[in-house]
Amino acid sequence: MNHVKKAIFPVGGMGSRLLPATKTLPKEILPIINKPIIQYAVEEALKSDITELIFITGRHKRPIEDHFDTAPELELYLLNKKKFDLLNAIKSIVPKKTSCIFIRQPGPLGLGHAILSAEPVIKNEKFAVILPDDLIDADTPTIKQLINISNKVDSSVIAVEDVLLEDIQKYGIITQENEYKNQKISKIINIIEKPCIKTAPSNTAVVGRYILEPHIFKHLQKTLPGLNNEIQLTDGISSLMKEKNIFAYRYDGIRFDCGNKTGMFNANIYFGKKYHGLVPIKNEK
Repeated sequence: MNHVKKAIFPVGGMGSRLLPATKTLPKEILPIINKPIIQYAVEEALKSDITELIFITGRHKRPIEDHFDTAPELELYLLNKKKFDLLNAIKSIVPKKTSCIFIRQPGPLGLGHAILSAEPVIKNEKFAVILPDDLIDADTPTIKQLINISNKVDSSVIAVEDVLLEDIQKYGIITQENEYKNQKISKIINIIEKPCIKTAPSNTAVVGRYILEPHIFKHLQKTLPGLNNEIQLTDGISSLMKEKNIFAYRYDGIRFDCGNKTGMFNANIYFGKKYHGLVPIKNEK
């Protein structure tokens, strides 16, 4: 049974890797074909039966709020033009009985701080965290996969995958016990944020999908600023592991890191071909 009804979307980052496009436009609003990155993340949550969407925003992030708001003038225009498919597309961005909550983070204080900011809304419930930068195409939504596993093991679950050695310093890296049951689930015994290759315990990296128990909040409250002088979610998870089991899950799906140009480029080609029937133009000599 799905007990997770709330999802946090940390969207307060600066998006510096995509400048100058993100000088005035949030990176989460940049499109993959005809949808902004953040909409793919929200659709993943909605398909996983999540009904409360909690956005941790920052300065210059107002376009995200506008995207999930109603647009009466545009809706009337599309209605008058009898463009019903487009009208339905924008009206269905946020279904009825789904609530959007926006909390402003005062600065780039870290992912751990962003999650802690949502404590008054989450209260004492298990919740999801979805990082929109990690766009994942999967038959079963990735966060739904994690919810199912979390219900089975009655614990927090984090999505992981193996990464190239040269990319290790970009991720939280875990050490895990022997694979559990179906070779996709394992107990995490150590986690470290963005280690160098020489000190990394493995090449198994955390990606942007989490199911966390509310116990994480008391550990984040005690977490001091770490790497980049930010409160790291990884450090809070490491502290939580001392009192509760946390599991890693090797999810099924194809991931694109849309926080950089290469990931954005590849995601547009992949989604354009698979879901829109688009074919790259061949240059004629």
